Amino acid sequence: MSSQRSLVLIEALEAVLPQTQCGQCGYEGCTPYAQALAAGAADCDRCPPGGDFVAAALAKLLGIPARTYDRTRGEHLPPQLAVIREAECIGCTKCIQACPIDAIVGAAERMHTVMLDACSGCALCLPVCPVDCIDLVTTAGLAPCVGQDAEAAARAQRHPQADAWRSRHDARVRRMEASRLERATRLAAQSVKATAGGATLPPAVAAALARAELAQNKPDRET
Repeated sequence: MSSQRSLVLIEALEAVLPQTQCGQCGYEGCTPYAQALAAGAADCDRCPPGGDFVAAALAKLLGIPARTYDRTRGEHLPPQLAVIREAECIGCTKCIQACPIDAIVGAAERMHTVMLDACSGCALCLPVCPVDCIDLVTTAGLAPCVGQDAEAAARAQRHPQADAWRSRHDARVRRMEASRLERATRLAAQSVKATAGGATLPPAVAAALARAELAQNKPDRET
């Protein structure tokens, strides 16, 4: 498959994925899952938030037989929101760090809160909370799809905020990559300076070393 056709397919796959960025598929978000699907490296049944509608839509786009989603990966639930019981919050920031779309705000040792208009209900904040002060609240479900083909049904079931969740996740990924690169560049420069008896590493060389180090140590979340 040409690179252009692959990009078109990835975008079509992304358009039916729910964009909750929950990681239940085994990837670090909907984009890497779509990329793996387009490359033939992942099955179309890995998305519990999308359920059977999305599994069938992905199969159609990929030109493979339809199947139901893999129930061992999680339960298909109606739309949900995370809500922090703020009086119990200790301000540990663990939920802020876990949120894949930066939908939680707060500061260390200060009360945190979820921006409800941004939350995708991914539930990644729940297991990291040391005081168990986060609840998932079910919101109004989407209308059932009757008489629609798989792709149309999946799009109809897609949350209105799905594209916003994708944008927020993409922005977070870029910010975190930039932060990791900045830190790795600084550490590489310090390391070379120490071994060179105080000589300063040129910034371009330090950045190249940092990028290589990040690429080598990049975690693979696929399961």
